[in-house]
Amino acid sequence: MSRNIYVKHRPAVIGAGLTLFRRRMLETPKELAWIAAKQALDEAGLTLKDIDCVVIGSAPDTFDGVHFKGEYLADGSGGVGKPTMRVFVGGATGVMVPIAAWWHVASGHCKTVLAVAEEKMSSADIPHPQAVFRYIWDPITEVPLQPNLIWIFAMEMHRYMYKCGAKKEDIALVSVKNKRNALDHPAAQVAANITVDDVLKSEMLVWPVQLLDISPVSDGAAAFIVASEDVARRQTDTPVWIDGVGWTLDTTSWTNRDLAFPEYANVAAQMAYRMAGITNPRREIDVAEVYDPFDYKELHHMEGLGLAKKCEAPKLTKEGVTQRDGDLPINPSGGLLGVGNPIAAAGTMKVAEIYWQLAGKAGKRQVRKPAYTGLAHAWGDLMQASTVVVMRV
Repeated sequence: MSRNIYVKHRPAVIGAGLTLFRRRMLETPKELAWIAAKQALDEAGLTLKDIDCVVIGSAPDTFDGVHFKGEYLADGSGGVGKPTMRVFVGGATGVMVPIAAWWHVASGHCKTVLAVAEEKMSSADIPHPQAVFRYIWDPITEVPLQPNLIWIFAMEMHRYMYKCGAKKEDIALVSVKNKRNALDHPAAQVAANITVDDVLKSEMLVWPVQLLDISPVSDGAAAFIVASEDVARRQTDTPVWIDGVGWTLDTTSWTNRDLAFPEYANVAAQMAYRMAGITNPRREIDVAEVYDPFDYKELHHMEGLGLAKKCEAPKLTKEGVTQRDGDLPINPSGGLLGVGNPIAAAGTMKVAEIYWQLAGKAGKRQVRKPAYTGLAHAWGDLMQASTVVVMRV
């Protein structure tokens, strides 16, 4: 297929690991990183001696209270004495981690990469982790307005609702679905059997965003092993190939964009689809883990990723298409809304979930339909960064 022209060595995921996602975890950031890393190594049948390179992903240093967090996490992530790098693109970091691991292996530089993402948001209770983001705003045009992230995303949600005629009841179905899916996830922080009415009656934060529209503050880590084809086939009967990668960064000037459609997601997805030889993602993607820190973002990103037409995602959700037993399962893990949102680790969790789905190892979370091609996606910064991987068996 056309994807073969992009790589010298075809990379595959051969093992993954995940800590619990919780608020105020007692483990240190290094300990969280190692717990996930050790699980991934064990599943792949490898030890640290077998690892050539290490990729670390983590969001703002302020969360853990340690500057140069990549260097700080190196020993907990198995990076001491090995070529090690940290990637950071805000909330999109979690899927930038496999992209960085991919290029290490695809280039031939490394045969095995241990990829680890960690976040400990609880350390930044000042009084709330959102305070970390007080310095991301333009000091001239935005700081005087005293914005926060929920304030901004409420504007985006409102714009999406207006442009698409989406109702709060339709958007709430995403939170209901994902929290219920998470009941089957052993790491889940906020799994619950809730109703649309529960969402609509939850605390109003900034209209139209309510408490149950949002993922929680979380601590946790996720990891996986990416290996070259010869190593992958030697270590496992179920390698899951990374066949397409894409990433993009839009302008910080969010006021200059139509917030109803995530162009950043579309650009990153098209890059990954070209590499993977995908021309009709709605039909060719069997299962997707779409970034869902807010319930409306699952719908928003489905459309940006080409998994639904513009303004069609609420209809597909209402019809059950995105359920675990539906025609296009979206976030069968429970996503960020159900499992939790330790920012970088949350995106990497989605990559691990697609690996387990395609390898047939997702347990109670396994989708009903046969799954051969999956997508993992993350998003971050001021509605501007997007990262996408396409994986196959």
